[in-house]
Amino acid sequence: MKKQRPFKQVDVFTDTPYLGNPLAVVLDGSGLSTEEMQHFAHWTNLSETTFLLPPTPEAAAVGADYQVRIFTTAYEMPFAGHPTLGSCHAWLEAGGQPKHPEFIVQQCPVGLVRIRHHVKPLAFAAPALRRSQPSADTLAHLASALGLQPVQVLAAQYLNNGPSHFGLLLDSTQSVLQAQPDPDALRAAMTADNISGIGLAATEQPVAASELIKRSNREARAFAGRSGASTDATQALQNAQETQAQLSVRFFFDSGVTVLEDPVTGSFNASLAQWLMACGLAPTRYTATQGTCLGRFGQVHLSQDASGQVWVGGAAVTCIDGTVRL
Repeated sequence: MKKQRPFKQVDVFTDTPYLGNPLAVVLDGSGLSTEEMQHFAHWTNLSETTFLLPPTPEAAAVGADYQVRIFTTAYEMPFAGHPTLGSCHAWLEAGGQPKHPEFIVQQCPVGLVRIRHHVKPLAFAAPALRRSQPSADTLAHLASALGLQPVQVLAAQYLNNGPSHFGLLLDSTQSVLQAQPDPDALRAAMTADNISGIGLAATEQPVAASELIKRSNREARAFAGRSGASTDATQALQNAQETQAQLSVRFFFDSGVTVLEDPVTGSFNASLAQWLMACGLAPTRYTATQGTCLGRFGQVHLSQDASGQVWVGGAAVTCIDGTVRL
């Protein structure tokens, strides 16, 4: 029998409603089957919908505060970034009480994920990353599907932190923002390579190949530049774009039907930061801006602590608060 369940729709990686990445959160997923969860996630038509549950006894014994299941419109995900922060925001707002004074512990299929809540904004500990170098043929195939010339690509990696992604570091922000993927060609390339998403990134000012080589030295980790984007859409967006942003990002994912662009992507930014920081291609603290081509202004705050752990932070704001009959 269906029942009324507490529900929120939140906007993640923004403190201004409707400029980030929306997420549907069912705060009580108890008693729902996987099929029922997937059906509702398909109905919301959002990139992700989450269902909160009590942690399993084993996870609770090692500190888990709650369990989350994450669904796209077509399949369940082992982990995702904006659903992690958005679900945590919703859980806290609904009265959730963390067991630990500094961390909230989320159980999900990828394992236990810590979320730092004693400082703002909320930030999750990036899951362990596996990465590898693609072949020249694979890189050429994917770059072509993205509408890129080989000279625009400075570096590329397979990135897996639960989801399997592909990352490309481009020569300039202009190259990132002007990329025009062919959805059919890109989906075929992603299917052939068994990857769920492809991300593009660049520093805010063009980076010559010779400079990239220099930055492989970990002593040279300085980025510079301000976002040059502007819009008259809202005063909030004008104010937001005054904030310094050191990396511009776009991300494309397979929705199960076609390839779509994601407004802001926590899991990709997590793996991207781990890759770039490990190779000395990014500083140990920076802000990534994503969503520009979709009229959004998401901001992801990346930092690495003394232990080497990368943290992925972002604001969240509730836009819809009520119940859903499920």
